[in-house]
Amino acid sequence: MRKVTVISRIGCHLCEIAIDKINLVKEQLQFDLEIKLINDLPELEQEYGEQVPVIMIDNKIHDYWRVDIERFTKAIKS
Repeated sequence: MRKVTVISRIGCHLCEIAIDKINLVKEQLQFDLEIKLINDLPELEQEYGEQVPVIMIDNKIHDYWRVDIERFTKAIKS
């Protein structure tokens, strides 16, 4: 099963939108979803602070800031 990780921050509006879009297709595409909050993780904050949300598929960066659901679906299916 594929694993999707969203690196997020509390209070991030773009993060909430990205997570909502991903959740809309989660059941259909059948992948595990993990949300990592960078608020208390200085190493992730330093690496991704200005780029959240960061969407990763199987621990590889897929996208930043927004989710293009068509592109995301193709990546999950490949």
